[in-house]
Amino acid sequence: MVMDIDFNEYKLRCQLHGHEDDVRGICVCNDDNIATSSRDRTIRVWSVDPSDKRLYTSSKILLGHTSFVGPLAWIPQNEEFPQGRLVSGSMDTFVIVWNLINGENIQTLKGHKMQVTAVTIDNEDIVSASVDQTLKRWRNGQLVESWEAHQSPLQAVLKLPSGELVSGSSDTTLKLWKGKTSLRTFAGHTDTVRGLAVMPDLGFLSASHDGSIRLWALSGEVLLEMVGHTSIVYSVDAHTSGLIVSGSEDRHAKIWKDGVCVQSLEHPGCVWDAKFLESGDIVTACSDGVVRVWTVRDGVIADQMEIDAYDSQLSQYKLSRKKVGGMNLSELPGLDALTLPGTSDGQTKVVREGDNGVAYAWNMKEQRWDKIGEVVDGPDGVADRPTFDGVQYDYVFDVDIGDGEPIRKLPYNRSDNPYDAADKWLVRENLPLAYRQQIVEFILQNSGQKDFSFNPSFRDPFTGANAYVPGQASHTAATPAKPLYKHIPKKGVLVFDVAQYDGILKKLTEFNNTLQSDSVNSDKCLTEGEVSRVGTIVKILKDTSHYHSTNFADMDIALLLKVLQAWPPGMMFPATDIVRMLVLHPHGASLLIKHVENQNDLLLDLIKKVTEDSALPANLLTTVRVLVNLFKNSSFHYWLQSHHSQILDAFSSCYSSPNKNLQLAYSTLLLNYAVLLIEKKDQEGQSQVLSAVLQVAEEEAADVDSKFRSLVAIGSLMLEGLVKKIAIDFDVESIAKAAKASKEARIVEVGSDIDLVIRQP
Repeated sequence: MVMDIDFNEYKLRCQLHGHEDDVRGICVCNDDNIATSSRDRTIRVWSVDPSDKRLYTSSKILLGHTSFVGPLAWIPQNEEFPQGRLVSGSMDTFVIVWNLINGENIQTLKGHKMQVTAVTIDNEDIVSASVDQTLKRWRNGQLVESWEAHQSPLQAVLKLPSGELVSGSSDTTLKLWKGKTSLRTFAGHTDTVRGLAVMPDLGFLSASHDGSIRLWALSGEVLLEMVGHTSIVYSVDAHTSGLIVSGSEDRHAKIWKDGVCVQSLEHPGCVWDAKFLESGDIVTACSDGVVRVWTVRDGVIADQMEIDAYDSQLSQYKLSRKKVGGMNLSELPGLDALTLPGTSDGQTKVVREGDNGVAYAWNMKEQRWDKIGEVVDGPDGVADRPTFDGVQYDYVFDVDIGDGEPIRKLPYNRSDNPYDAADKWLVRENLPLAYRQQIVEFILQNSGQKDFSFNPSFRDPFTGANAYVPGQASHTAATPAKPLYKHIPKKGVLVFDVAQYDGILKKLTEFNNTLQSDSVNSDKCLTEGEVSRVGTIVKILKDTSHYHSTNFADMDIALLLKVLQAWPPGMMFPATDIVRMLVLHPHGASLLIKHVENQNDLLLDLIKKVTEDSALPANLLTTVRVLVNLFKNSSFHYWLQSHHSQILDAFSSCYSSPNKNLQLAYSTLLLNYAVLLIEKKDQEGQSQVLSAVLQVAEEEAADVDSKFRSLVAIGSLMLEGLVKKIAIDFDVESIAKAAKASKEARIVEVGSDIDLVIRQP
């Protein structure tokens, strides 16, 4: 059955050139003025060209953000601002308000800790959403409200005509808000909720990484689900006519009517955003840096020459993307490559014939190339092996030799000797043989052959001599392996297992004596027998070689918990430090878990007590170290997973502490959580850990050790976890780039690991 839908097809109206990188966001001020944001850190305001109503020209460039700019919103005009104001959010964590008359920065709103992902206008208040999981309300340049809206990064926020706010998150849900009160949670999407829009008279729309668009009633009912995109849907918008437009990673802006896709507007790149003008025209933002306007109105359609030029651009783009034998069709050699003889019988070569790749095999006896047939890629458009000059290889590396030179292609098979391959390549590229060892190391690193050992029977093809490789045993062939990572994935957990027991006992005794002489708190002090028993506990903990045979009494645990519960906050940290070591003892841990699993969870009580107002660094440090050490015993894994959100929230401010030891303890807690939640395949938990470690990685004042552990967590979550797409979307590439520019070797190495994960398919 074919549904008959009355619909006029959209055609290109004009293309707006000016941005130097991806166009990320669109804001429609009115039909005559639109604003666009870009990864190039700028915002451009475009106005209808008075001499040709089809066109828009760039009227202003707004400069002020220090990282890529994403969400935009417009505050309508008033007497003070006759053209209204523009609001922008950025990766730099700031929200900026702009005067559209002169393009000046009116206000810079500082408060978010991570990337600002969405902004909306509520009367004249600004509401912003962030990766830091909060919504913030700003009034007259001041922060008036802030609340945690989700337990994963926020991606979208929308003001509804009825007055409520809607938020969308990486936790796959949406929430309806009245002030700071959550009225309802909308569940149904299976991946990040990325875009929101009002659907006049019906409810609101959501776009998701799961490839779908949903229409929701405020009651929580799904009125419509639209499925048609083949990748992430980044944005959605609706028009009063009932039409819906969506933008996607699949390079299409799709137009929907009554839940049916009636047209797909193809682009030469990802469509980050799509918006309707009041007239019904559509504006799209593309990763090729171009803004495009589409229309159904005959009087403003682009002339045929421009339409043909755009169609040609699309054809060239698709041709450049078409894969044959693992390589772009456009990069295959032509038929003239067959004029060169082969080097061995059966050698294959793939050449371009029209829009196809055709394989030939070298017939040594007849000294000719015999046609095998057309090369077709697998179902996903990716062949098993890449090609270079028409020949298939296990790898074809891009080599950047610097000094402004173009990227060189280096083909390599696992069965090749890397020294032989390096020498031949250097000669072919007319490069100094002094680069030999550097190229060999590049090959071994990028092919994952860390166990390769040199074969002494090898003879240099140019000198006939053996090559000497210090410290290497010989064997005959390279060992194929996965891509080589230096520091990821992290296996196993870290613990803090060194304690100054004498100092701990001395401090605990000192505090106990103080309580004894305090008439108000004297009832809380330990008796002489209890102090002696604490000494016995410490003696057992010191004797690590007998952990397999030593035990504690229930009263030992009760004694330590009494101190943690009853003693003033400023005196409890020595006892906390003893508990830190106790959880590393098998029997001690098994006794403690009983006090955690009952209704009165004493560990949660401890966390609440030490993180209340005026939290003391010594308490924070010892408590975080207790939590870190809990990961060593699998009995605590369920508890740690169940309470990960409360725990990470409670200690979230530790990443910016001036106390380096606390920074390190916190980053170690995050790293252990990454290891555990990867093992448990807990995507929601991984998302929250990712958000937290990104904060540490971006903190300029972070200690080197803390930054290193946060980067290892990021790389491990991306490599073996479920959040690689989320990390890439949060511009983890810039974090990897900054790490690779570090002066610390291990930071550079783990930055390279993350960069390699980003580039893996």
